[in-house]
Amino acid sequence: MRCPFCGHLEDKVVDSRESREGDSIRRRRECLSCARRFTSYERVEEVPLVILKKDGRREPFDRQKLMKGLLLACQKRPVSLARIEELVGDLQSRLMERPDREIRSRELGELIMDELKGLDQVAYVRFASVYRDFKDLPDFVKALEGLMQKEAGGGRAERPVAAVEPAKPVPQALFPSEAEASIRRPRRK
Repeated sequence: MRCPFCGHLEDKVVDSRESREGDSIRRRRECLSCARRFTSYERVEEVPLVILKKDGRREPFDRQKLMKGLLLACQKRPVSLARIEELVGDLQSRLMERPDREIRSRELGELIMDELKGLDQVAYVRFASVYRDFKDLPDFVKALEGLMQKEAGGGRAERPVAAVEPAKPVPQALFPSEAEASIRRPRRK
């Protein structure tokens, strides 16, 4: 390795340690010519993941972009940041295990939606509305109906949505005695 101070090509390794993440090795070296020390790092060269877009463009996989999309979909939902990070990490691990390094954006979107469907259904619909580029309300309604049919098949009551009667509002009493009185005497019309 070339010395950054004098340019000499010979050195000796004084200390060698693995990084905390385990993805690189840090080596302290000493130049045999000027005796100054410097640090070098060894890393495994990875072939990056590439996303094949609908229009044919190729774009490198961006973990932050995926995280941002999921944060938007889960905004104001009871989904913790830790759970979103875990989901992103799991998806990235699954992609890294694949033998091919190119993945179609459509396939990636479907993987994300499958995960979101189990995590939070509102976040799933939000993500799907952007990912599938809903043009109008009927597209949105079709996606919701498909989700509801899958829910109905999963063991829930199979009543159509129109058959569900809205719950009658319960008047809120300011004092406990008012609540008891409304239970005993029905209101006159």
